[in-house]
Amino acid sequence: MAAVLNKEALENGPLVIQRRYVPDSHAHYAGGITAGAYAMELFGDAATELSVLHDGNEGLFAGYDAVTFLQPILVGDIVECRAALLSTGTRSRRMGFEVWVQSRRRTGSTDGTALVLDEPILATTAIGTVVAPEKSN
Repeated sequence: MAAVLNKEALENGPLVIQRRYVPDSHAHYAGGITAGAYAMELFGDAATELSVLHDGNEGLFAGYDAVTFLQPILVGDIVECRAALLSTGTRSRRMGFEVWVQSRRRTGSTDGTALVLDEPILATTAIGTVVAPEKSN
């Protein structure tokens, strides 16, 4: 699966971009691989920010239509989570999410050396829906 945030979504905003360092404490599998839940937590945080920007309210995540794990997220990575509105209904907000690995710890490094990647790696994509509360009169 390719990126879910098309040019229109990226240009029409709002667009949320959050960066995080993945600490060693998030290793879940051998080789320092994180659990898929790590990306899902990033998506939840980005959805909250996007909801606040769009509706002035945190909203409530209703569910995902699709989640695709393309590449592992490793401890020592610096990742960028992107979120944008794909469509809006009366109260529903369909959002697209992507996690891109921007830098990666050198294989076998024990001193924290890392590489900024020439080409970021698309690790995880998702499409989900957040529901905004009814507006009170």
